[in-house]
Amino acid sequence: MAEKQRTPLRRVIMASLVGTTIEWYDFFLYGSAAALVFSHVFFPQADPFVGTLLAFGTYAVGFVARPIGGIVFGHYGDRIGRKRLLMLSLVLMGVATVLIGLLPGYAQIGIWAPVLLIFLRLVQGFAVGGEWGGAVLMAAEHGNAERRGFWASWPQAGVAAGNLLAAGVLALMAAIQDEADFLSWGWRVPFLLSVLLVAVGWYIRNRVAESDTFEEALAEAEAPPKLPALDVLRERPGAVVLGAGLRVGENISYYILTAFSLTFLVDVGGESRGLALNALLIGAAVQFFAIPWFGHLSDRIGRRLVYAFGAFGLVGWSFAFFPLLASGSNGAIILALVVGLVLHGAMYGPQAAMIAELFPTRIRYSGASIAYQLTAIFAGSLAPIVAVWMYREYGSALPVAIYVAAACLISGVSALLARETKGVELRAIR
Repeated sequence: MAEKQRTPLRRVIMASLVGTTIEWYDFFLYGSAAALVFSHVFFPQADPFVGTLLAFGTYAVGFVARPIGGIVFGHYGDRIGRKRLLMLSLVLMGVATVLIGLLPGYAQIGIWAPVLLIFLRLVQGFAVGGEWGGAVLMAAEHGNAERRGFWASWPQAGVAAGNLLAAGVLALMAAIQDEADFLSWGWRVPFLLSVLLVAVGWYIRNRVAESDTFEEALAEAEAPPKLPALDVLRERPGAVVLGAGLRVGENISYYILTAFSLTFLVDVGGESRGLALNALLIGAAVQFFAIPWFGHLSDRIGRRLVYAFGAFGLVGWSFAFFPLLASGSNGAIILALVVGLVLHGAMYGPQAAMIAELFPTRIRYSGASIAYQLTAIFAGSLAPIVAVWMYREYGSALPVAIYVAAACLISGVSALLARETKGVELRAIR
């Protein structure tokens, strides 16, 4: 027990940040590749728009598996601890990502190529479904109540860092290769690099002990919860619905900003892959610093106000976003992504603490995971598909902007309806 108490908070935060960065690097790498590559490699016989829809369809499959991963990992995370489940999720994600990098294309093995791609995407989704809850709880439960928004925001920043890393490696490969080589083998290199990143993440996470908050809750209980997911739905249904409301706009807007925007720039706007990826790189870099700043701000003025600012800000920005992307100006394209991702960061920064504070410790992993992942099936998974379909159906990005604005309106209202929880001791939540 004494050894557990000596784990420095900064080491805990670093482990959460690095591990989350690696897992979301793997997950976002797929999204970027789906937007830029997979329609050519795995669906080459389809019409370009249909091929993109099919590629985003395999992308969406990963989101279907995320709630299942959240329930399974949450179940064991509430029973035996957060750390071991986080290690497992890291390995599962790494193995699936490396195998995608080795997967033959449609030209080599026909229909088996997209079938195997879908299976590996399911494994990715299952792993990342269990990752988020454990990572943010390790940070939240080790940190103090006064600065929980800031500390718990660092795993969230790892999501932006993962996107930054994925877009950066793909941008590098696209810059040093011609299009034929990039589509032939260059896109595979970032997937294969995952094996090195997982080794680093394993080493760092293995040096972090379980939180005292969890150990105390386990010691106080007569026995670990038998079915924590059912306990969550029975005891905290309102918290689950509120968490889903907070997530829907944040989730939809993020995948429009980071996945559909690439397709829009390259396939609709005729911009180069390099420009699209570089603009996303700049936006992700700015967001990486914005997320913990908004987490810190939520400790000062409250979670609700910061979250609502981001949500309502994106309601308005969604109507400026696509005209800026279509302007043909590099500066305008970068501005569109930077402002959009900063406003998203205002939601994402306080989100981890806000959702963690909805549930008691004994069922917190399950509760946070279910509330966070519940929207994955109908929000983030479908967002790029809905956007591509809308643009093709109406020949305009305005319906997509309305779609994003409506989702963010739901999140903004949910934030205002939530109870303020900044400064609450996690041990006091029953």
